[in-house]
Amino acid sequence: MAVKAIQLIQIGTAMGSEEKARETIRLMKEAGYDGIELNGFMMKKMPPIVRVLTTLAGMPIGKTAKLDWKKLIADTGLKVVSIHEDLGSILRNPQEIMEEAKTFSTKYIVITGMHRFDYSNMAAVLELAQKLNKAGKILKEGGISLLYHNHNCEFRKVGAGKCAYDVLIEKTNPEYVNFEFDSYWATEAGVDTIALMERLGERMKLYHINDRGTRMSGPGGQILKSDSMELGYGNMNLTKMVEIAQKSGVDAVILESHKNWVDKSPVKSFQLSAKFMNEHVKN
Repeated sequence: MAVKAIQLIQIGTAMGSEEKARETIRLMKEAGYDGIELNGFMMKKMPPIVRVLTTLAGMPIGKTAKLDWKKLIADTGLKVVSIHEDLGSILRNPQEIMEEAKTFSTKYIVITGMHRFDYSNMAAVLELAQKLNKAGKILKEGGISLLYHNHNCEFRKVGAGKCAYDVLIEKTNPEYVNFEFDSYWATEAGVDTIALMERLGERMKLYHINDRGTRMSGPGGQILKSDSMELGYGNMNLTKMVEIAQKSGVDAVILESHKNWVDKSPVKSFQLSAKFMNEHVKN
């Protein structure tokens, strides 16, 4: 049975104070979400450049670093399904990362891709797979599982009809590395997402969900720009994707969008998506 969760990046701007954070969590639980996925960089004081880069990427993070996350999670009863961290931090300070995971009673640490990494370079991708195996082995020894989260960059071709994601699947050891699959980015990259989810099978431990479509109403041009949408309001076959994810035994289905929210509100957005989540995700 899967936990229904929300990625912190979606609600960061709605959690600028403890009062706002508690109200947002109350609304989450009222809508039917019982979990949250945390980001290490949103719980710690980070260099200003991190805030600049995330904002420029369309992912404003808000001021969540000032919150007492341990107390907030304990008081509200939300289940932490995983924590996103970067590969460098895991390899440099694995003990710190493992202690953080145990503080929040989660068994998953997730790597969310590599910044300014050439996913079209086979040698670089093979080296990445080796580093993932190394990090995963270290974490496993501490009772934590490592997952890799995709965006669209992993679907760049590396030659011989393969993309980087194919190589990561083939060259990582399931004993040490598995996957948090994001169907939005795979769909955006033009991948046969359903076939890929079936291929991942039980290696897909967590599932990131979002919809993709066009919000505009009334007459438009012949070519429209697609973007993220509330669940069931876009064109992805999410019903089938959720079915595959649950059949594969995922521990959580995690909503994540970071822009194009209805009325520019991340809260209204997750409230609209809750109808689909509550209907299709069984927990």
